[in-house]
This record gives sequence, C-alpha cells and structure tokens, in this order.
Amino acid sequence: MSIITRTVLLTSSVAVIVVVVAVAVSYLLINATTLQQSRERLSRLTDITVAALDRGGLGMDLGIGSDSLLPKELERTLVAEQISGYILSSSSVPPPGLSEASMQSLMGGAVVSTEGVTPSGPVLIEARKMSGDTALVLQLPIKVVGGSAQALLLRFGVALLLGLLISIPIGYWAAQRLTRPLRAARQAANQMASGARDVLLIEEGPSEIADISEALNHLSSALAVSEGRQREFLLSVSHELRTPLTAVRGYGEALADGLIPGAEVARTGAILTAEATRLDRLVSDLLDLARLGAVNFQLTPLDIDLGELVREAAKVWADRCARERVRFDCQTPPLALIAHVDPVRLRQVIDNLAENALRVSPEGSLIELILGAEGSSAVIEVRDGGPGLTPGDIEVAFEPGALHERYRGVRPVGTGLGLALVGRMASGLGGQASAGRAPGGGARFMVRFPLVG
Repeated sequence: MSIITRTVLLTSSVAVIVVVVAVAVSYLLINATTLQQSRERLSRLTDITVAALDRGGLGMDLGIGSDSLLPKELERTLVAEQISGYILSSSSVPPPGLSEASMQSLMGGAVVSTEGVTPSGPVLIEARKMSGDTALVLQLPIKVVGGSAQALLLRFGVALLLGLLISIPIGYWAAQRLTRPLRAARQAANQMASGARDVLLIEEGPSEIADISEALNHLSSALAVSEGRQREFLLSVSHELRTPLTAVRGYGEALADGLIPGAEVARTGAILTAEATRLDRLVSDLLDLARLGAVNFQLTPLDIDLGELVREAAKVWADRCARERVRFDCQTPPLALIAHVDPVRLRQVIDNLAENALRVSPEGSLIELILGAEGSSAVIEVRDGGPGLTPGDIEVAFEPGALHERYRGVRPVGTGLGLALVGRMASGLGGQASAGRAPGGGARFMVRFPLVG
C-alpha cells in the first residue's frame, strides 16, 4: 500500500472518528440544552398565561383552539408549540402526567416544574397557582423538544460530513506533496543503481525527507569517488602485472628463439625467476585482499613471542636495505611480549610495511622497525625516511589505491595493495593499524595487538 493511500486512509479515518465523536457529544449537549431551553420557555409561557387568565377571568379549561380566554397571539404561540393546558381546582382530578403529590403542592401555592408520562408520551410540565381556588397546568411533549434537537443535530451532522468529504482531497493533496521528494529520491536511487553518478537531488520537504535527499547526494558523491579510486587501482594493478609479464614474455621468446647466449642463460633464468616471484606476490596480495572479507580466509593464531618474530624479519630487511643503500635499525624490548596471532600473517604485515618504507626512502635515509608495549597492547612500528603523509593521506592510507591515485608520477608509489592488506589483516588478527608522521618527518605506520595475560 502506497504512502498516498495510507495518508488518505489515515486522514479519512481521523475525520470519521472526529465526526462520530463530535456527533455523539453534540447530540448529548444539544439535547440537554434544547430541553433546558424548552423548559425555561414553557415556564415563561406559563407565567404569561397565568397573568392573562387572572386579568381576563377564568373558565374550567383554557379552551385553546375554541373560544379561548387567552389573547390571540399567546394562543397562536401555544398552539404552534403543541402546548396543552388545564385549569384545575382543589377538587379536580390531576391531569395525565401530574402526580397527586405534585397536585397537592400546586394547590398549596408551590411552583411545579417537573416531567410526566401521558398516554401520548412523556411531557414537560409547568404548573402555577392562580387567584382563588384554581391553578394552571401547561404540558409540552418531549418529542417536540427532541424533534427540534434532532433537526439541529442533523444540520450539524451535514456540516461535519461535508468536512469529511473535504478532508479526503486535502489528504490526497498533502500526501502527494509529502511524497514528491520521496519519489524523486526513489528515482535517483534507481539512476545510481543503473550507474549514473551525476545525480543531484533538491533537498526539500520536511526535515526527515530532506535528510534522505542529502544522504543520497552524499552517497552519489561517495560512489563517484570510490569508483574513481577503483578505476585508478585497477589501472595501477594492470600496469604492475603487465611489467613482469612483459619481461617474462620477452625473455621467454628470446630463449625460445635461441637469442640468449649460453653464458647469459643463468642470468636470464634469474631474471625470469625474480619477475615470476614479483608476479606471484602481486597475485597473492590480490587474492588475500579479496579473501579478507570472506569466510574462507584462514587464520591459525598461536601464542608467539613478538620480539622473536620482529628480529627474524629484521634480518631479511637489513640485507634488503643495505643493497638499496638505506640504513636500517631494529629495536625490540628485552622482555618477551606474547600475543595470540597468526605468525605467518603477522610477518606478512611487517613485510608489507617494510616494503612500502623501502620504496619511498631515498639513499642514506633511515628505516626503523620498532617493537614496544603500551599498556596491555604490543605496538609494531615502521618509520621511514620518505616524504611523509599529510593529514588527508593519513585518513585514506589503508584504502586500496588511494595514495597511488594521489602521488602517481610525483613520488615512488606502489599499487596500494600492501597498505590495504596491512589495514584489513591487522583487523582480522584482532589488532588495529594506524598511520601518522614520524619524528624525523617521514611516514609512521603502527599495528597494535593485545598481549596475552
């Protein structure tokens, strides 16, 4: 059921409830008010009739409709309002609807204002003592009072019904106006799902609906940025894959054609092995990055001494840095730091950070691999001597391809796979990766893991 239908039904239901309640309450109020007004009018007519009879002389009945003792105007009023009357003496039988007790009170000079039941139905009764041994009784049928109340109530009900009929188109108009931004948001979402990225919604309507439009605008911008990064990332990965493939293909064709002298075969094989190893590392990184969010990503956590693992990695990277004429320093605490992690994956994290540091560090600069403890956590830190990171770089450092997109052609950058793996693998190992600026001005990458015990 659409919002428009729901809104129309809701407004109509509210209007119906209001009408029913208003009619019920109005009936009670109008009926009571009309009855009270009729009683007061009957009382005034009784007083006027008594005064007229006292001035004009009396008979034993009013004679309304025949040779009446009443003034013509008063007589017409009594007839029009269907009021009947009796003139009684102390020896008279009480008229229908008047009790013996009320009769005695009346003849004793009391004013009688009551209700009674006659053969023709309930009546309002007003009675007054007149001069001599006579009294006047006027009776007004309650059905006459109810008829006027019902007529008034009918007019009131018609007005409420008209209000109900008016509320339906108003509800439909309000629903159409209310849902217009929602329909625009739906259309925009469908366009974004179809690939459009230049969607811009006008933020209109109630604040809640305007917030939806604003969120969709942000989503459209974020999708455009994300897809741009993905394109750059794929271009970068394609380039990185094509470079070793080109080398392997070229040397392979040269070997097949016999163009490589015998003395160069060993060197060519070494180059092919190195390029194949590079290619294998890129493919493995891509697979690991894809599997990190999947249920089949295997982890084998063990209680290990982080200091021992870091020192083993330092031996490898000290040699690598020496070949690149970059200084290397490793710092580990004298006491063992035990963490429950997968040693193979943690070594992969350290290698990726060290690889990234070596890529951006010029000759003669320093790379530091530091292990320390902060409270109940162990911190593995890699500092480089490169150009460092801006605050904006720090925010996106672990997003695939983000730094590559910013600095391609400006300074040495990789595909962005390594840092993306570090961020996601650290989370998978129960830790947390972060980036910052090193004290010497380069970049600083840290990975924290909770210590055992």
